[in-house]
Amino acid sequence: MTSNKLTESVVRRLEPQERIYKRFDGGGLYIEVHPNGSKYWRLKYRVHGRDRRLGIGVYPEVSLKEARVARSDAKALLRNDIDPLVHRRAKRDAAENTFGAIADEWLDRERDHWTPGYTERVESRINRFLAPLKSRPVNDITVTELWKILERIQDRGTIETARRVKSIARAILDLAVATERAERNVALSLRRVLKPSPKRHFPAITDPIQLGGVLAAFDEYEASTPTVRIGLRMLPHIFVRPGELRHMEWDEIDFEDALWSIPAKKMKMKEPHTVPLSRQVLSLLEALRPYTERSRYVFPSARSVKKPMSDAALTAALRRMGIGKDELTPHGFRATARTLLDEVLGYRVDWIEHQLAHAVRDANGRAYNRTRYLDQRRAMMQKWSDYLDGLIANNSKTNRVERAQVG
Repeated sequence: MTSNKLTESVVRRLEPQERIYKRFDGGGLYIEVHPNGSKYWRLKYRVHGRDRRLGIGVYPEVSLKEARVARSDAKALLRNDIDPLVHRRAKRDAAENTFGAIADEWLDRERDHWTPGYTERVESRINRFLAPLKSRPVNDITVTELWKILERIQDRGTIETARRVKSIARAILDLAVATERAERNVALSLRRVLKPSPKRHFPAITDPIQLGGVLAAFDEYEASTPTVRIGLRMLPHIFVRPGELRHMEWDEIDFEDALWSIPAKKMKMKEPHTVPLSRQVLSLLEALRPYTERSRYVFPSARSVKKPMSDAALTAALRRMGIGKDELTPHGFRATARTLLDEVLGYRVDWIEHQLAHAVRDANGRAYNRTRYLDQRRAMMQKWSDYLDGLIANNSKTNRVERAQVG
């Protein structure tokens, strides 16, 4: 029978001395008191003729009662000829070898090379679709197990999402194989089982009259937050990718020089990008400043000023306005600007492509430079904003005439 020599009050009153000392509780359990006042629970035991020490925890985080429970658990293992230290290491190794642990390790390796928006999407897909695998030892995951996850995604009609999730799983399992935590990458067996992805183009409006109606609707739309309302109105003017708009920061904006400088890490092409800001865009930013200037983000989340606006916020606003996903997406304004700047306003394609931050090379093979054609792009962006305002004005005039005729 175990002799309980300690009590909670005795343990609490143990004072530090010049040297480490121990007080035993019985059954090999003792508390070790250090000169700095720290108190550590240990268990002394013998296995295969050798003395061993098992660290149980730090007092008071681990109470006397909890230390005794740990002693009982260790004794139960010893009765089955299992070394508690070996058992603990095996459990720790198993936790480190789960799909979730390796996914976290993979994300930490990759996030510095990705834009924040892309990182968010990858993390979301792991948490949403690959969650059933997170607690599984990576070497135990089967081809069938992964296929069932992908098949469910594909059966909902989201074939491209299924392909992206498979790509994420493959990359995580590649890391597992490379670090000798898995014998093979089961995702490689699923190369040709998914349906082919349909060609996808972001819906865009390229008819000036129709565009004027949409922009006028944006002006009248009463969004739930100023960030959504102003984000909707600003996006057509600067036609950046929606993720770049959402991650815009106040420190990146030079109001005096009317420029937004986007760092390379936020850009798809990993090159810094410069966006000249028209008078209309500067006015919208000034209107938003009182609401969000305490956040680093120009368009913070409604839930936390420490995070950017959700990637679904602008899309949801379009749907609430009755604009279908087959009619327009936030990304579609890039195609709108690309078409109308070229075909209606007659600007040079290379100027437009530079402003879209596409991979552009000049006649000498030089790659995109964020300041190239900056003066020309300044003028182009102001002309574009003026053109959009003109479309709104024409839409309003047309509506007034129609109402007068009906009256």
